[in-house]
Amino acid sequence: MDMVKHVILWQLKEDLTKQEKYDVKKKMKEHLEALVGVVPGLINLKIVTEGMESSNADVMLDSRLESAEALKGYQVHPEHVKTADTYVRPYAAVRLCMDYEE
Repeated sequence: MDMVKHVILWQLKEDLTKQEKYDVKKKMKEHLEALVGVVPGLINLKIVTEGMESSNADVMLDSRLESAEALKGYQVHPEHVKTADTYVRPYAAVRLCMDYEE
């Protein structure tokens, strides 16, 4: 069975100040990366908040899961849902997702 990569790109809401964006990105990184070891099948998860000038996304989530089934479990896991509802969704204007097997 192949491992699954789950990659998300977010653009934060334009009405956030520079300081608010900094604070939001810091909390997103802290709380999403803390899901490793909590959500079954989540092997690793990295949040990138400082892209190059050529980037048009504010935050990237790069994660690896054991399987497609693990990804389904991650998506509905109560700690993931709580984290997303608290630290991500209220501040994100655009969300792009790419899931693939490797």
